[in-house]
Amino acid sequence: MTVSSTEARPTGPGRPGPPGLLTEVPPLLGSYARQHEVFPSLRITAGPLPADPRWVLSTALVDDEAARQELIAHDQSLALADYGQLLRPDVAAGFCLHRYVWPVALAFTLPWFLERRVPRLPADRVAIDRVAGELAVDPDGFACLPDDPAAGLPGVRVVPDEAALRAELRSALAELLTPVLAAFRPAMRRGPRTQWGMATDDVIEGLWFLGGLLGEEERAAAEAAELLPGPSERPFVGGADFRLLTEGPTARTRTRVSCCLFYTVRPEETCLTCPRSCPE
Repeated sequence: MTVSSTEARPTGPGRPGPPGLLTEVPPLLGSYARQHEVFPSLRITAGPLPADPRWVLSTALVDDEAARQELIAHDQSLALADYGQLLRPDVAAGFCLHRYVWPVALAFTLPWFLERRVPRLPADRVAIDRVAGELAVDPDGFACLPDDPAAGLPGVRVVPDEAALRAELRSALAELLTPVLAAFRPAMRRGPRTQWGMATDDVIEGLWFLGGLLGEEERAAAEAAELLPGPSERPFVGGADFRLLTEGPTARTRTRVSCCLFYTVRPEETCLTCPRSCPE
């Protein structure tokens, strides 16, 4: 089901609104519609997954070496067009995985942020079309809080409080990402800790970025810090660790847990949050 940007939206920060809204906007779709409204480069749709071969199932990235290599080759072609050079094979694999994890994480974090609903999306229920900038998901139900008007619907798991809902979100993300990261590991030539550092950064920075576009950067940063406060939340590595810049205009920043290796392409254009250049 494709959601247009004119769909009705959840009311109020972090709450789904009155029960009648469930008949106007099916659960989760309001969040995806809001995302597309402020960031049209990415469209997330919910419903049966497309059968078109241009879509790549996450299970294919896990099980099919040829599918992984084809997606990595797509990033090599982008690099040649954008930078006039090919990437190192391990860098291309890392770029490819990042460009998968960043949008996929939003399919989980935005419904949590906007509706307090956490979808369950195992690998066989997620597909991506990198060329079109689209993500398709077919949720296996979702978790919510007791006061959610959807709490009695089939397939909905009710958890007691915000801490339990954050735990659901971390668990759902790890369920999808664990096999995908393992499948990319040989091509990236990076260990699990480095990969999970990248995944941690993508979860945090995707929510931070969209929160800013939605006019709620401060809340997004605060909730990302509660979701991933530090290295205790395995398999995630590190935490949000936001800080305010002390020089120049007031702005929020952080130091990434991982390095994306963009310096191997443009050494003079180090990312603002790169751990290779940020102060401790």
